[in-house]
Amino acid sequence: MSRTGGHRQPMTKIGYFLSSEEYTPAELIEQARLAEEAGFDGLWISDHYHPWNDEQGQSAFVWSTIGAISQVCELPVTTAVTCPTVRIHPAVIAQAAATSAVLLNGRFALGIGSGEALNEHIFGDAWPTVDVRLEMLEEAVEIIRRLWTEDGFVSHHGKHYTVDNARIYTRPDAPVPIYMSGFGPEATDVAARIADGYITTTPDSDLLKRFRENGGGDKPTQVGFKVSYAPTEEEGIEQAHRIWANSGLPGELSQVLPSPRHFEQASQLVTKEQTAKSVTAGANAADHLKAFQPYLEAGFDEIYVANMGPHSVDMMKLYRDEVLPELRRR
Repeated sequence: MSRTGGHRQPMTKIGYFLSSEEYTPAELIEQARLAEEAGFDGLWISDHYHPWNDEQGQSAFVWSTIGAISQVCELPVTTAVTCPTVRIHPAVIAQAAATSAVLLNGRFALGIGSGEALNEHIFGDAWPTVDVRLEMLEEAVEIIRRLWTEDGFVSHHGKHYTVDNARIYTRPDAPVPIYMSGFGPEATDVAARIADGYITTTPDSDLLKRFRENGGGDKPTQVGFKVSYAPTEEEGIEQAHRIWANSGLPGELSQVLPSPRHFEQASQLVTKEQTAKSVTAGANAADHLKAFQPYLEAGFDEIYVANMGPHSVDMMKLYRDEVLPELRRR
């Protein structure tokens, strides 16, 4: 066991992150099956309406993909993350998540966040400020939990949402855990207060400590990052920069830019050299092991790794044979 900020932590779980923006539904389903065979402990799956750029080229409806995954794989699944506030009403997300949990025999967690304009602007609604988005998210969580737990029909007349005599008939035996993403102090505080767990994509030990000390306690914490497996480091860097240069954009750009073409324009500011410094690329197991170290040292309970590019099958083999056994030995 390790101790970080007073949190006593069992062995970290290592999961695989399915990128809905880059792979077809069939590829995601096959990756889920291979991840289980390789020895991963769980799955993240992204929920997008658009990819970040046209080079990524995909963005399937995540709930259909989760249903198919449930038939080929027994790993637990977490959405990373769903925005249950603008594009889809929280009452519908409650039904989708409940059905996913039933199909997965309870091995499902609803990961939520305040969203990005990239995915949520499609009906022409004004994109709210972050304070309003967090307020909407908190009300959405209240609705979702009521629909999962209350007997009979639910009605709600709130500031942002109305629900009129709704009832979810197909529900799992226990309510679905809700994990919330937090990439800044304000969102992290809300997650600590209302969520059953915490999600992020940076090894920020200060935010993790803030979550635990402001109400998160020993609730599960999850973090994810991307690597770029390829036969050579040079090829891995090239494909990471071509497909995922948007990952290098700073600040709140990822939350406010409204379309893939805007991300493509902004990503021109990210150089290939910057990508090379920030991404683990190539086929060296030692390099892939090193990429986990900041997240392990920060003290996360679960770490999810995604692959960028076309070599996911070979990446799975490397992790099965070398990376996962060594991580667990350590």
